[in-house]
Amino acid sequence: MKNGFLSKSLDLLTRRQTNILSAAFVIMVTVVLSQFLGLIRQRLLVGIFGASDELGIYLYATLLPDTLFQLTIAAALASAFIPVFSDYLARGKEKEAHKMASTLLALGFSIFTVLSLLLAFFARDILQIFNLGANFSPQEMDLMANMMRIIIVGQLFFIVGTFFTALLQSYNHFFIPGIAAALYNLGIIIGVLLFSDTFGIYSTTVGVLLGGLIFILVQIPLARKVGFRFQPSVAYLKSDGVKKIGKLMWPRTIAVVLFQLGTVAIGSFISLLADPGRMNVIFDYAKTLAFAPVALFGQTIAQAAFPVLSREKDKPEEFKSTFINSFNQMLYLVLPVSVLILILRIPFVRLVYGADKFDWPATVLTGQTLAFFSVSIFAQALITLVLRAFYALHDTKIPLFVGGLSTVLLIALSYVFIIVTDMGVVSLGIAFSIASIVQLIVLFLLLERKVGGFKKAPLLVSWSKFFISSFLTAFALYIPIKLLDQLVFDTTRTINLIILTGISSLLGLALYLFLTWFFDVKEAKAYVLMFQKIGNWKEILKKSQELLGMGRMS
Repeated sequence: MKNGFLSKSLDLLTRRQTNILSAAFVIMVTVVLSQFLGLIRQRLLVGIFGASDELGIYLYATLLPDTLFQLTIAAALASAFIPVFSDYLARGKEKEAHKMASTLLALGFSIFTVLSLLLAFFARDILQIFNLGANFSPQEMDLMANMMRIIIVGQLFFIVGTFFTALLQSYNHFFIPGIAAALYNLGIIIGVLLFSDTFGIYSTTVGVLLGGLIFILVQIPLARKVGFRFQPSVAYLKSDGVKKIGKLMWPRTIAVVLFQLGTVAIGSFISLLADPGRMNVIFDYAKTLAFAPVALFGQTIAQAAFPVLSREKDKPEEFKSTFINSFNQMLYLVLPVSVLILILRIPFVRLVYGADKFDWPATVLTGQTLAFFSVSIFAQALITLVLRAFYALHDTKIPLFVGGLSTVLLIALSYVFIIVTDMGVVSLGIAFSIASIVQLIVLFLLLERKVGGFKKAPLLVSWSKFFISSFLTAFALYIPIKLLDQLVFDTTRTINLIILTGISSLLGLALYLFLTWFFDVKEAKAYVLMFQKIGNWKEILKKSQELLGMGRMS
């Protein structure tokens, strides 16, 4: 009995997802868990260290190792590995695919190791880019350098874990990789809880090491189950697969360089502000809240659609159908959440980060920054899908060009807002929103041209209904929430704040659903149908091709 239950449980965990909706649902569940643990991590950090320079230094210490990781392995995995690996599998060359993948992992790991040694050796000098205002003391810069060196080791673990994730997703396994990513945050939480009293802020780096190890170990059994063995070969450096990945990834690598340049530049601009560590915490925490729905809706649907788009690259009508339906589903889901974040920004910040050491001025400033970020949440989410559409078509040059222009615009706006007009950290949210919306518009227009055009009239009608419903929802919620806050609920008490935020969120989402149903939005009807038949979820998932674009466009 127990063995049967265990066997069924393991089968459920390792089952492949065979269509976009089932894959997106699984990814979404794991992303919810990851985001939940991520927010607990953030709350724990400000609860222990506050919005302090010390915590800001830790956040600065993560920037360059992450940049190095993005350049050496993430670029290849995000844009080129899955399409090329999937081609091998489709042609029945699984052993060759595994050897090619092993060689790619060994190559990326080696390059990262060499570059990270240089970064670690010259850490003290390189990190001066985050001390342009000379607001950090020599002791604080030493702390930043030492923490960065430890985090680099954690990134070595993360490279291997991320590789396993891409490998398993190529086999349409999304649950275990998603759980592994979520448990990475759990590792940091455990590290901080166990070692903050002993090691202080260094406990965060202990957590990074622990999280990286968990990220790898959770995925190894399933990687072995699909037949993967680490068998790198020097000969395979000249294989068609590695050459094709190299050809596809170099534009993506340059795009990552440009994007990370923007991230580093913003960190440098923040260092010019008074109290830069605190301002970096406020900026990072506002961005974390704003990007939660991007991860939840944008990355989940985009990840689930990517393998399907890759298989349909030679079937134009099916490709366009999958893309447009996924695009509309994502937009439909992310807009009401963006509205709620905009209207309820201060309650959300208080509920998520409202520890004793996260003071009221930090709460207000984080909420203001979050408000400007929220304007472009829809764009950030949709960009993840549009980029994968280009990657599925084996085109990484257009994303490079557009991403480069977007980064230049972001840096220019940040420079103007921070240095020229002295608008403070909140203005960085404005810069991000403008750059993101421009990037989405340009990418979408270029993709439309590349695939031979979309049917514009139905799209414009659907999008108009989405945005009108969102605007009416925001307008209908704003005044009642203000009245409830001032006249009914004493929101200085946490329980009342939870009740107000919960009621407001439910009413807002219900109103949005009603309005889109009233406007005859097909996405609304699809979700209503799903809720009505929730008891028969297996049948719904089998029919999900109709819901997320695996059929032809009507």
